[in-house]
Amino acid sequence: MAEMRIAIAGAGSVGRSIAKELAGSGHDVLLIDRDTRAIGLDDLPQVEWLLADACELATLEDARLGDFDVVVAASSDDKVNLVVSLLAKTEFDVDRVIARINDPENEWLFNETWGVDLAVSPPRLIADLVEGVPDDPDEEGTLPPLPGAEIAESVLHAASPFAGASEAELTGALPEGVALVAVLGPGGVRPPDPGRTLSVGNTVVFLADPEALGPLETLLGPVDDPGNA
Repeated sequence: MAEMRIAIAGAGSVGRSIAKELAGSGHDVLLIDRDTRAIGLDDLPQVEWLLADACELATLEDARLGDFDVVVAASSDDKVNLVVSLLAKTEFDVDRVIARINDPENEWLFNETWGVDLAVSPPRLIADLVEGVPDDPDEEGTLPPLPGAEIAESVLHAASPFAGASEAELTGALPEGVALVAVLGPGGVRPPDPGRTLSVGNTVVFLADPEALGPLETLLGPVDDPGNA
């Protein structure tokens, strides 16, 4: 794939994971966030950073957004993602605008009217994956009981014990009451595949009994609620 210039609005765990994957594939990536706590020059030295509000037209002009091939609105605020998408398309004529939907009830807004070429809803995708899991309770990888279950995610870093391991190794090590339901990588969200190898930058998504979150964090390091990314 030819090298692209990609701007990502939102440097939470989702935006950073996308940036790491794309930069690792040789693309020119700019991360925009107004929160100084989100800036991680040491974590992603190959990524360009802009500390500013991506909803401000002046910020996007300073970033020369019109020179980018793709804009990804990846913040945890749907209002922000809609504004960024609209500005990217109408003011800077960006060819491809991709937006993250945090609340499935807002899906109807994420269309061409708001400048969105492709909308991605992690909650909807994860729900679809959950509904596609086999019902056989004896089958490996079966989900824990859904009532009270929580969604947790973890971005694999270089020091992670499972970076470079197979997904089968990860699922085999999970605490009781935890199931791997999705993996986010360069190709987007996909269901688990025991034969595939996990890479640095992959985001692994789990359904877990609340009591199992502590053991899961011990196994992987800090895990996040995707809604707060």
